[in-house]
Amino acid sequence: METTFDYNSTRPKLILAEYGRNVQNMVDYICTLPTKEERNLHAQVVIDMMGFLNPHLRDVADFKHKLWDHLHIISDFKIDVDSPYPIPERDAIHPKPELLDYPQHRIRYKHYGHTVEKMIERAKLIADPEKKSAMTQAIANFMKMAYVTWNKDSVEDEFIVDGLKELSNGELELGPDVSLTKLDFKTPPPGSRTKGGSAPQQNSNGKGKKQQQQQQQKKKKKH
Repeated sequence: METTFDYNSTRPKLILAEYGRNVQNMVDYICTLPTKEERNLHAQVVIDMMGFLNPHLRDVADFKHKLWDHLHIISDFKIDVDSPYPIPERDAIHPKPELLDYPQHRIRYKHYGHTVEKMIERAKLIADPEKKSAMTQAIANFMKMAYVTWNKDSVEDEFIVDGLKELSNGELELGPDVSLTKLDFKTPPPGSRTKGGSAPQQNSNGKGKKQQQQQQQKKKKKH
């Protein structure tokens, strides 16, 4: 005679696994009871058991409401009982995420990003010449920082000023004697960092391990 094994993989999928299969089976049984009186009586017993199996829900505000919602979910919204709370809607349990709005605009210079273009458009609307000049200077400094960050190299101020003028269609200009924030990208010297990215360890006197070994060798020679 062939033996049939009962594995979890062959059983129906648990709707709320945290309550276990016994609760799932009891809820399925309640759905088959012929009278609502019987279903109400058994449903209250299962609610009490669900609260006992998940004591952490007692810290949740209105945890009884949460248990009754879970009861309807476990029954796949098929249980017909007198619930003291409104029956949750299926669509509210598994809402569809809203579609993301992907940017449709074209960025002229990706290393500056779309933010710079928005800043330029905002600066062009400033009426006060002094405020407009300060905003223009700030945008140029930001552009220089973005350029150095992405290109890993230094850049002349004249190049940034020309780029700003191009992006603003000639409406934002800086004088030839402008001095932008100094930002030079410097690569770390070879051997200054270990494989894990940390600096070589030093003792309290600031001396490395190699220096300690050299001092110990000198002491041995003296003795």
